[in-house]
Amino acid sequence: MRAKTDLDAVFHALGDATRRAILTRLTRGERSTGVIADDFSLSRPAISKHLGVLQSAGLVTRRQEGRNQLYAIAPAPLAAAYEWLGRYQRFWRMSLAQLKKHLEARR
Repeated sequence: MRAKTDLDAVFHALGDATRRAILTRLTRGERSTGVIADDFSLSRPAISKHLGVLQSAGLVTRRQEGRNQLYAIAPAPLAAAYEWLGRYQRFWRMSLAQLKKHLEARR
């Protein structure tokens, strides 16, 4: 487990639609590389590369079961990204509330 989340790696990993789709599938539970690849029109090696990026970012864990590589979502980096984005959500809420107040005062 990482002590510190690398947000650059997390956002890089989340910047790709295929990787986001893989994460969505993993919210339903652990999946093998083959099962994940079956959901896409990409080759297994391409899916493996995407899984490698997700694993490097700490977004998925991998375990070996016989000949299968099983992947599961790792929520901690997503929580760190959500927390970081939350700061901007608060900023925009406050800014929009101030704009609303200003516009209402002009009526």
